Amino acid sequence: MSAQNPRGRRLTQTGACIFDLYGTLVDIHTDENQPSLWQRMAGFAASQGAHYEAEEMRKSYLRLAAAAEARLKARDRGIPGACPEIDLAPVFAGLYAEKGVEAGDALIAETAWAFRQASTTHLRLYAGARELLTALRAAGRRVFLLSNAQSLFTRPELEALGLCGAFDRIYISSEAGYKKPDPRFFRLLLEREGLEAADCLMIGNDPRCDGEGARAVGMETWIIRSALSPRDAAGYDQQGMDLRKLRRMLTR
Repeated sequence: MSAQNPRGRRLTQTGACIFDLYGTLVDIHTDENQPSLWQRMAGFAASQGAHYEAEEMRKSYLRLAAAAEARLKARDRGIPGACPEIDLAPVFAGLYAEKGVEAGDALIAETAWAFRQASTTHLRLYAGARELLTALRAAGRRVFLLSNAQSLFTRPELEALGLCGAFDRIYISSEAGYKKPDPRFFRLLLEREGLEAADCLMIGNDPRCDGEGARAVGMETWIIRSALSPRDAAGYDQQGMDLRKLRRMLTR
């Protein structure tokens, strides 16, 4: 049995459900421009032997991130639809290196988590998110996460939210080196999981990244408008954040 969305497209009832994270299952607000963030991070770095002024550290962080992104854009030049995604681990390592401190993986992870905590004002599951994922797996559906995110931030947040075991597998853009709507990110999941695009449903909150990206490789889509969706975008299948409604549609 299959359900129909308002545009008449089929919501696949067999096969896999692929979820976006932030704005789809998780409500989050971060602010990386607040002066207090950089003051706290300068203090943290100083405790590890890397002495920065807050504004100096902010500028160095942005410079290192921009350089990393430029290298990936050069790598992907000429690839249709390319949307490269940097990994912030080398950026944090670079901040220490510029002050003569060699940072191992543990310190980089600790620094990144301190950064994320200092920049986040709230993090919570949307109502019905956990029940939706549980119901889909109970119904025999394969469930995956495909998120534009930084692994250093997102994997600890998934742990904190109790979602690590909610998916068959987790795909994060910083680990792949590209992000939605890059077709390579969607194909990576399809190829590794042995899935056919036509048997997959992409569920997200961004008509371009989640919707256009998934449809470009042949996936069905369901796009929910949430508070984190692009303000001026068109093309939503569900107006408003109601994951209980989605659960009923997908499991009836």
